[in-house]
Amino acid sequence: MKMEEKEEGKPANGMIGDHWGWAAAGATQFVLGILAFRKGYSGDSNLMPFKAFAVASLFVGAAATSATASLRASGVRSVDDMKALGEDIRSNLGLQPRPRSE
Repeated sequence: MKMEEKEEGKPANGMIGDHWGWAAAGATQFVLGILAFRKGYSGDSNLMPFKAFAVASLFVGAAATSATASLRASGVRSVDDMKALGEDIRSNLGLQPRPRSE
């Protein structure tokens, strides 16, 4: 059996549940963002915009990593997988397929 072939129930690359790492990273960023937000800012007021940017970056990063974790958990690994998922959702909702412009 080749390395690229999948065994039943196991990913081809040998990583089992790599979405848990993404989920943990998203949760960590979210908790750090909340802690930094609740702490507020103490110190020189000239540096306050940098603190606000850092807190906002933590929340945006948490949202991005959580979205990546959900995509990885659902099996979406490429753009083609995402297109197929969109077509499945549209067909299950009873909507007409989108016209192709190629």
